Amino acid sequence: MKLKEIGDQVIVLTGATSGIGLTTARMAAKQGARLMLIARNEQALRDLTNEINNSGGIAQYHAADVANEADLREAARRTVEAWGRIDTWVNDAGVAIYGKLVEISEDDARRLFDTDFWGVVNGSRVAVDYLRENGGALINLGSEVSDAPVPLIGIYAAAKHAVKGFTDALRMELEADNLPISVTLIKPTSIHTPFVENARNYLPFEPMVPAPVYSPDLVAEAILYCAQNRVRDFFVGEMAAIHSGMASYTPRLNDKFMEWTAESMQDSGKPAAAGRRDGLHHSNSNLRERGSDDRFVMERSVYQKVKMHPMLTAGLFAGGGIAVAALIASRIAKLDQTEFHTNDGMRLGQGNKENEMNRNMDIAEHMEVVGSDGAHVGTVDHLEGDQIKLTKDDSTDGRHHRIPVNDVESVDRNRVMLSQTAQQAKAAWQNA
Repeated sequence: MKLKEIGDQVIVLTGATSGIGLTTARMAAKQGARLMLIARNEQALRDLTNEINNSGGIAQYHAADVANEADLREAARRTVEAWGRIDTWVNDAGVAIYGKLVEISEDDARRLFDTDFWGVVNGSRVAVDYLRENGGALINLGSEVSDAPVPLIGIYAAAKHAVKGFTDALRMELEADNLPISVTLIKPTSIHTPFVENARNYLPFEPMVPAPVYSPDLVAEAILYCAQNRVRDFFVGEMAAIHSGMASYTPRLNDKFMEWTAESMQDSGKPAAAGRRDGLHHSNSNLRERGSDDRFVMERSVYQKVKMHPMLTAGLFAGGGIAVAALIASRIAKLDQTEFHTNDGMRLGQGNKENEMNRNMDIAEHMEVVGSDGAHVGTVDHLEGDQIKLTKDDSTDGRHHRIPVNDVESVDRNRVMLSQTAQQAKAAWQNA
């Protein structure tokens, strides 16, 4: 089966008005695809469609809840009416809940499954009906948690497990029937989208996705790659493959690691906002690709580049250690050309990058952090991008506090010394 180039494709995309779906819609439009955009928020859909069409792209929209198969069938009918066919169908719509499984209401849990699981089932059933004759790609958005579940987002992980089981079984059935349909499951790691802001929260603190956090552009790039190439599974971000491997090959060790770290990795240090809006039962999308929290974002992935360029992979194996060494040397030599972005899009200076990388290599969990006066500041919980996240042990307000890596003067054995006094460091928390 040969899949078409993106510029020749008609693509149906659910979850099109936020995060990964929105990023994918804009990227596909720039590459010339004709798009049927689906989401619950009709105003956001209208604005996005106008944006794409006014920029030279081609798009239409259909407001629909993916939990309703009839809505998706109507979207498919309108797509074929407009452009004669469907080449790729992407099931991206999703919602999330943070909280312990025994505390989440049945109504909320069922609503999540209606969107995250049944939305994929409904979209896939409709897509197969339209792709079975002329062929094409069906792409379902899963997650690394479909292989490696994470506490506090357990109901979301359960839905993604169901998506994986459904997608894998559907693929086998279609292949057994010799239907010309490529079925791909995309498994992203932590991605910098409004995922947390749109999630329902049962926790006493505002959650966050664990570091390292990757750009949604990488997921969109993977989706469009799989729309043109037959791929079974695609991990986005090196950590997705690592977490999946840990859960598969060392399950008890992975369990213990998650039990020890899951809460601290997902605790933003901010108390839960009262009356916060979310996107579980009603749309909360407002055409934002990225989350509003200020995070260090990985804009590139070497793993993904290798995955998308098989000849490079073959070269690495053929060349063995020499090729690997050359690749590493090349990346070091080109470090000054590498872009590191903060959430506001600013590029970090080369000197800061080198200092930050060197310091990050020395700072480890459980180290004591002291001020320039030798006074105790806190204890390292873990590194989070360009910041040191401290444990709650020495916190008077029961929160995790953070210190920029650039404030580190030196690292000696088990101590991290800051360039400011302990009092100055703690004053910065109060003013944050």
